[in-house]
Amino acid sequence: MTTNASTSTVPAPVVTIDGPSGSGKGTIAKLLADKLGFSLLDSGALYRLTALAALNAGAHLEDELAVAKIAANLDIRFAIAGGEVSAVLAGEDVSRDIRMERVSMAASKVAALPAVREALLQRQRDFRALPGLVADGRDMGTTVFPDAPVKVFLTASAEERARRRFDQLQGRGVSVSLRDLLEDIRARDDRDMNRAASPLAPAEDAVVLDSTDIDIDGVLQKVLELVQKNIS
Repeated sequence: MTTNASTSTVPAPVVTIDGPSGSGKGTIAKLLADKLGFSLLDSGALYRLTALAALNAGAHLEDELAVAKIAANLDIRFAIAGGEVSAVLAGEDVSRDIRMERVSMAASKVAALPAVREALLQRQRDFRALPGLVADGRDMGTTVFPDAPVKVFLTASAEERARRRFDQLQGRGVSVSLRDLLEDIRARDDRDMNRAASPLAPAEDAVVLDSTDIDIDGVLQKVLELVQKNIS
């Protein structure tokens, strides 16, 4: 999964799916990768893993050099079983831990640090391998894979994204406030869109899809049509 495709004269095709938190890009990326038989890169997981490692190490999230050093030396791997992707940090499955709200907020903060983004850039590009890759994140089409033949920017209203997150957490038995979730999403959007390094924005050649009023199957069908049109 992490083998570089440098042995091929033609780069492996990449489908990038960028967008804000809660837009459904992770779900679409997983379904699309399964449908196409492509590898999957959850770039957000790399930042979440960095954030979790930094929190575990007691590092200050504002200490750019310290967090970048942690990012550069992460002992990580992704394991796939039964269609599910597990994140393993230092030999421990932390898939649930990196989805906690405190880690999500910390990941948004460390992702704004240029040195951290630089430390993780090549790691992300190393996921590119035949038969192809679906890359999910916030700057996949603008920075990491600018030559990708298919670029999608998936979005939805902040209210709809907060509602989805609320339903997800309630389904797990987690008591949360919809108002707090909406405030967190708006704060994260502001931080992601206004950071100096690779701010959240559609690539110039990306197709923007608003999923506010479209279900998962509808979005997946639209993306599959783009793939069929642009990847032979």
